[in-house]
Amino acid sequence: MHTGEAGKNKDRSLSCETAVLEVEALHRIARLISTVVHLDSTLSDILQVLHETLQMERATLVLLDEKGRNLTIRASYGLSVEEEQRGVYSPQEGVVGRVFKSGCPFIVPDINSEPLFLNRTGARDRIKKSTISFIGVPIILKAEVVGVLTVDRLFGPEISFEEDVRFLTVLATLVAQFLSLHRAINRDRARLVNENRNLKAELHGRYSRHYIIGHSKPMQEVFWTIEKVAPSNATVLMTGESGTGKELVARAIHQSSRRKDNPFIKVNCAALPENLLESELFGHEKGAFTDAVISKPGRFELAHSGTLFLDEIGELPLALQAKILRVLQEKQFERVGGTRTLNADVRILAATNVELEEAVKMGCFRGDLFYRLNVVPISLPPLRRRAEDIPLLLDHFLQASNRRNDKNMRMSREFLDFLTRYPWPGNVRELQNLIERLVILAENEVIKVSDLPHSVLYYEASRLPEPPGNPFSRPVHEEVPDQERHSLRSLEDMERREVETALKRHGWVQARAARELGLTQRQIGYRIKKYGLTRPRMF
Repeated sequence: MHTGEAGKNKDRSLSCETAVLEVEALHRIARLISTVVHLDSTLSDILQVLHETLQMERATLVLLDEKGRNLTIRASYGLSVEEEQRGVYSPQEGVVGRVFKSGCPFIVPDINSEPLFLNRTGARDRIKKSTISFIGVPIILKAEVVGVLTVDRLFGPEISFEEDVRFLTVLATLVAQFLSLHRAINRDRARLVNENRNLKAELHGRYSRHYIIGHSKPMQEVFWTIEKVAPSNATVLMTGESGTGKELVARAIHQSSRRKDNPFIKVNCAALPENLLESELFGHEKGAFTDAVISKPGRFELAHSGTLFLDEIGELPLALQAKILRVLQEKQFERVGGTRTLNADVRILAATNVELEEAVKMGCFRGDLFYRLNVVPISLPPLRRRAEDIPLLLDHFLQASNRRNDKNMRMSREFLDFLTRYPWPGNVRELQNLIERLVILAENEVIKVSDLPHSVLYYEASRLPEPPGNPFSRPVHEEVPDQERHSLRSLEDMERREVETALKRHGWVQARAARELGLTQRQIGYRIKKYGLTRPRMF
C-alpha cells in the first residue's frame, strides 16, 4: 500500500511537471505567433520549441499544396532539406493521409510494427532506438482540414499518449489561427498591389505620362525632356518655384532610366546643418565625432547603382559644394573621419527654387559646380502658367481626398472657374492642401466659392505676373468675351457682399473688417470706394 501511494505521488509529480512544460511551450509559441508574420520561419521556430521544451523529435507540419493535390512538408525540425523534400504524400496515403482524411488524431505506438507508417523521409533510418512512437493531429481551419502536425516520441512508461494528443491538438488550433492570419495578410497584400496597379494605370491613361498630371504645352515639353534624358546618365538640374513638382520629375527620370530597379535616394540640402549634412551625404567612421559610436554609410553609398536626388541644392554650403564637385568629376569620396576612398556609381539629379546663376554672380554658389549640374536643365512651370491643367489636378486631388476622408464631395462650376483663374502662389502643393482642407471642413456635398478661405478669395492678383489671356490682367478698355464678363461680374458681386457683410458685422469699423477678411486698411478702403459702399444713416 505504501509503495502504491508513492507511485501515485510520482505520477502526480510527473504530471505537474509536464503541465508546467506544456504551459511554457504554449507561452513561447503564442509569442512567436503574435510578433512574427513570416510563415515558414515562424512555423519552424514553433516546431523547435516542441523539441527544446517537450523533447518531441522530428516534428513536421504537412500542408496541402497550392494545387490541392499533395500533402507536402511546409516546415520541420530535425529533418534535413533532402528529407523534407522526400516527404510528399497523397491525401489518401499512409498515416498522414489517414489523419488528413479523417480529421482525427492517430497514434502509432511503434512505427516498426505499423504498415501504414511509410517513413518516406527516411529520417528514422539513422535512429538506433528500437521503439519510436508517432503522433499525428489534424490542423483544422473553419471546419476544414488543411494540414497535419506530426511528432516522434521516444516514450518512457511515465508519459501517456493522451497527454501529448491533447497538447498537440491545442497547438494545432494555434497554428490554424496563424495560417488564417497569414492568408488574410496575403489577400490584403494582393488586393493593395492590385489597387495600386489599377490606380497607376488609371492615372497614366487618364492624365499623362510618368504619372504626372498635365496636358498643357509647358508640361508636354517637360515630359519630352524626361523621355530624352532618362536613358542617359547625364546630370539634370530642375528649377522652378516651390511646389511645382520637382521631386515628381526626378522620380519620373529615375523610373524611366536603366537604374529604375536600384535605389532612389533623396536628400534635402536645406533641412540639415552643415556638419550633419556632410555626414548624411558621405557617411562617417566610428569615432569621427562625439556621437559617432558606430560607422554609418552615407546617401552616396546607399544610392550605389541608383539615383541620388539633391533637393534645394542652392542651400548647399560652399565647403560641401567642392566635395560634391569632386564626386561628379572623379566618382570618388571618403567618409567623414575615414581615409579609404570609395567609388560612387550614382546618377545625380538636383533641384532648386533659387536662381543659381545669380547665386554664382554673388559668390554664394560655385560656378564650376553649377555648370556640372546644369548639363540638362528642366524648368518646371508654375501652376498659373498652365491653367488648363488645373481642372485635371482639382479632379484628381478631390477624388483622392474623398477616398481618404470617406466623403463624396463635388465642385460647383463657379468654384472650378474661380480656382482656374486664381494665380496659385503656392503652386500644386497649395492646390492639394486647399482641396484637402475644404473636403474635411465642408458641411455640404458641393464645394462652393464661398467655402474658400479669405486668403484665397482676396489674394492680390498684382503680386504675381499673370499669363497672357488671364481676365484679371486685361486692361479695362480691352474687349472681354460675354461669358468671361459674366463670370467676372459674379465674382465682383460676391466680393462686394463679403466686404459689406464684414463691415456690418463690425459696425463699419474698417480696421476690424479688414482683419477678418485678411486685407490691409488700404485694400478694404479701395474696395469700399470701388463698390460705392456707404454706412446707412441712423435716424
